[in-house]
Amino acid sequence: MTIYLNHLAMLCALGHDHNSIRQRLFDGVSGVRPDQRYRHGDASALSVGHLLLSDDELSSVAHLPLRERSRNNRIALSALAQIRPQVDLLIERYGAHRIGIVLGTSTSGIGETEAAFQHQLTHGQLPADFHYGQQELGSSATALALTLGTSGPAYVHSSACSSSGKAMASAARLLNMGLCDAVISGGVDSLCRFTVAGFAALDSVSATRCNPLSVNRCGINIGEGAALFIMSKEAAAVTLAGWGESSDAHHISAPDPAGVGATLAITQALQRAGITPQQLDYINLHGTATPHNDAMESKTIHALLDGAATLVSSTKPLTGHTLGAASAIEAALCWLTMQDDNHAGLLPPHLWDGAADPALPALQTVSPGQSLGRPPRHVLSNSFAFGGSNAALVFGRA
Repeated sequence: MTIYLNHLAMLCALGHDHNSIRQRLFDGVSGVRPDQRYRHGDASALSVGHLLLSDDELSSVAHLPLRERSRNNRIALSALAQIRPQVDLLIERYGAHRIGIVLGTSTSGIGETEAAFQHQLTHGQLPADFHYGQQELGSSATALALTLGTSGPAYVHSSACSSSGKAMASAARLLNMGLCDAVISGGVDSLCRFTVAGFAALDSVSATRCNPLSVNRCGINIGEGAALFIMSKEAAAVTLAGWGESSDAHHISAPDPAGVGATLAITQALQRAGITPQQLDYINLHGTATPHNDAMESKTIHALLDGAATLVSSTKPLTGHTLGAASAIEAALCWLTMQDDNHAGLLPPHLWDGAADPALPALQTVSPGQSLGRPPRHVLSNSFAFGGSNAALVFGRA
């Protein structure tokens, strides 16, 4: 059964509408910039992928119970607003019980908890607008279901950086099992000091724009955003042709250097899509710019393609690493790339210093402005998470 990606809602550091995001994407204009709210060890401002929308411009959560009121949910609802007319038509057509919601996140309302603890230190008590449930990881799916009035399956994956890729695979399964006629699937994550401090403690944060595959790479830029797809069996230009999931069971934060789990996930996705590695036109790398991830992924991709010259790039220097939303946001960038109006087949560029790490096998990175001469037919997007949770998605042109 073919699963289609019918409609996309998206907001990230590149923008909050298709045209502006695509323009900055293909022009190689990074949304990663220094932000005084997040500090490096030497007190300098860290570079992060912050939304271009101000908090005042995000959707309201006043209609939701207190436990569902968070900035993370405001971002999710701001994305939902972009596709709300299409969702309402599906509810009218199929019924509220036939619409599913499956999302990925890693932060939920942790930012609200940070603010509440600071208030308690200053005033001796938690603020009246704080509810412990705001940081419940399932909150974003609940917020969307309450807003839409749907009663189909609604849940969240939280497996770090593979969360929303696994959510999209779950959405496909709901459709294939006949439990839903349409599923809203993707991911949302928001910047907070907790995650920045956590990655900084691992020496995994770059003070400047991240530099994937470079010999000078030194870590990630944290980002935020949301991407929501309407997935269904109704024909559209782009399909979720295949997906694969695996677990390394290797280390709490480092990937298996042999890439066994990554290879398994990619192979499953390709087999489900019914294509060979050589039929891929482009690969969106996980590409975090950390030493271990880039080493594992480049070796895995090179071995999988037997050295073939498939074009690759990491889009994290453009958006920042959006953690639980990363798979969905990178899927969205692939979706934009595969639309009919990308006649030249422009591809997301690989922004880096060009100083390839000689210890890694060479990959064919996309230069700014580089194109295929036609829209891509098959695209692979990788997500490799802490704890060895791997997800690979293959997208196809219908």
